[in-house]
Formats: sequence, structure tokens, C-alpha cells
Amino acid sequence: MSDNVVDLPITGTAKGTADTTAEVVGKATRVKRRLTSRTATAVALVIAVLWTLPTFGLFISSFRPAGLISTTGWWTIFQNPGFTLANYQEVLFSTSQSSPQLGAYFVNSLAIAIPATLFPLVIAAMAAYAFAWIKFKWSGALFVLIFALQIVPLQLALIPLLQMFTQFLRPGQAWVHDMIPMIPEQGYLPVWIAHTIFALPLAIFLLHNFISEIPGEVIEAARVDGASHGQVFFRIVLPLAVPALASFAIFQFLWVWNDLLVALIFSGGTQDVAPLTQRLAELTGTRGQDWQRLTAAAFVSLIVPLIVFFSLQRYFVRGLLAGSTKG
Repeated sequence: MSDNVVDLPITGTAKGTADTTAEVVGKATRVKRRLTSRTATAVALVIAVLWTLPTFGLFISSFRPAGLISTTGWWTIFQNPGFTLANYQEVLFSTSQSSPQLGAYFVNSLAIAIPATLFPLVIAAMAAYAFAWIKFKWSGALFVLIFALQIVPLQLALIPLLQMFTQFLRPGQAWVHDMIPMIPEQGYLPVWIAHTIFALPLAIFLLHNFISEIPGEVIEAARVDGASHGQVFFRIVLPLAVPALASFAIFQFLWVWNDLLVALIFSGGTQDVAPLTQRLAELTGTRGQDWQRLTAAAFVSLIVPLIVFFSLQRYFVRGLLAGSTKG
């Protein structure tokens, strides 16, 4: 036996694949080097400071008495010291009719934001899978049409959508209330539908780009083994698409939680359905004289978005980049 090692010839396909892989790795290395350079780090720190400075000022102001807030800035805290918990006590535990507690509005915001995040997420995931892996007539044109809906201003759809709800949805809600009095006549359903409609175009676009990048061999192997589209979707696509789903969930939840226009129009503005943002807009009083209450209430409203973001942040960048680019 000969101890000589014979080098096998590299085929054109294998060589091309190796060159492509090397090129991708080289680009990733260059991008990583640029993003971790001293200049990029300094720019990121400046942006972080500028971004968090207003929030820090809001936090300081929420503990200052009304007199100091109206006469001095929060940055003069050392020259004009003064702290109080009365602002939080007033917005959280007040029993007066002019300044009701935020608890009911806080629950309303949760009841609006959670379903309004889950509904478009579920519908968009199924639609994205259909556009990516189920071939049907006019699929390309329909996807382009859905993508083009993102350029339609939200304000243009408010009046037609409100008219549709008034003509069709509200009579149905009244009929259900007459049949089952326990179900209120005015509920969260119009707000859920409106937020779902406005979120679907972007959600389908982002999730489609992520799901379509799943290797076709995985989908084909499952189909060969007899898996249906439902099994492929639930057992393969959804587990792999968790980063993209989490990144969109963060965006959608924050947008719905901070929304005032859509909820105010479709909720009717009553205390039973109105979100926290509506109460925040009313806390300053008719002449804006109670601004100290707004600072405390606004900081209370930041708690839930911060919890959502930090609990899902490990998926955020990975899912956002994978869902927003293709190729």
C-alpha cells in the first residue's frame, strides 16, 4: 500500500460553493469589525445618552413637587432639591372623580394590546407561510398588493373603517348583548380589528422574508415523509421563526400600547374600554396646570413596555435583521 495522499480534484460546484461561503464569511467579518470599532462604540454611546436623557428627566420630575416642576427644570435638582411621592399616590390611589385611579385604564390597555398583538401575529404567520411555500395563482401579485398597503396612511382608513363598524359590527354587538346581557354592548372588538388590519401588511412582509429563507430541503423532507402543510407550519416553521415572531411582537405591542388615535376613535372614549394613553392626556387638567401628575403616570405606563422589551430582547436584533432582509 502506498502512503502517498492523493488530492481529489475540486469540482466546479464545490469550488463555487466554497467561494460563496468564504465571501459571506468575509463580509460578516468586515461588518462585525466596523460595528465593534471605537468610532461605532462612541456613536452608539452618544445615541444611547441622547435617547435615555428625556426618560431620566421624566423620572426625576415624577418625584418633584408641583411648585418646583412649574418654576425650575429637572436638571437643577441639586440647586433646587425636593422630592415627594404625592404624584404617584395621586395617580395610583386617588379616589376623587376628577382624578380617578389608573388601574382600570391599565387593565384596558392590557386587554387591548395583548390580543391586538396576537391576532395579527397568528394571521400574518399563516399568510407568510402560504406566500412562501404554497404555490397558487396570483400569489406574487397578491403579495405585492399587501406590501403596497404599507404606504396607505392610517388616517385615510379611519373614517371608512369607522363607517363599516357602525353599519355592520355595532348592530351585531347590540344583538349579542340582547341575547346574552352579560356581554357588554360596547367592547374591545372594534379596537382589536382596527389594530389587526393596520398591522397585517408589515407583519406579512417581515415574516414572509424570514420564513422564505428556511432551507427548502427541510420543507421538502417533511413533505416527502407525509407531513401536511399544517404539520410543517406548526412543527417546523413556527419553531424556526421564533426570532422574527418575537421581534414583530415587540414592535406591535409597543405601538398598540402607546397608541391614542386608533383606540380613542374605535373605543368610544368610555372608561370601560378607553386605554391608559387616553387617561394620560387628561391628567394635566383643562389648562395644563397639573403637569406633575402626567410625569408620574407616564413613568408608570413605561413599566409594561420595558418588561416586554427586555424579556424578548435576545430575539430582537436577530429576528429583525433576518425578517427585513433577504438574499
